[in-house]
Amino acid sequence: MMREEGRCLCGEVVFAATGDPVRITQCYCRFCQRATGSIVFREPIFLKEAFEIADGSPKVFSLMSEGSGKRVNVHFCDACGTKIYLSFERFPDVVGVYGGAFDDPDWYMARGVDHRCIFLDFAPRGAIVPAGIKTYREHVQGADGATNEATVFDAPHTVGDKS
Repeated sequence: MMREEGRCLCGEVVFAATGDPVRITQCYCRFCQRATGSIVFREPIFLKEAFEIADGSPKVFSLMSEGSGKRVNVHFCDACGTKIYLSFERFPDVVGVYGGAFDDPDWYMARGVDHRCIFLDFAPRGAIVPAGIKTYREHVQGADGATNEATVFDAPHTVGDKS
């Protein structure tokens, strides 16, 4: 069985993925920008049973999503503050891992799983969106559960370009 590990900055919390992600989300929403301190959050999404905490006990910070009105839980190391993963009231069967916390933060990109960019309306001007993947102006699903329309760019797209 495959096993890809990751850890927080201080090493107190160690986690592992024991299966491939079901999808990879590249998110530009303000929540993810604030949570990561970056313009984008690369988040491999795993079924709960394919993710485990191998060592340590993350703390949890919970808040209501402005978009869905459902609770989002941020699991983090209490010693160093590193964010490890998210769990969701809206999507109870999956977790979203802070991809950069993996020991090899690129392993999941080569798995051939569904990759999407969401909340492009919040991406800063100049952000580059990869070609050939589904992109959404907001979330894939609206608060009512309806699927939003996707756009796929034939070439890398720079946010703010009129082309």
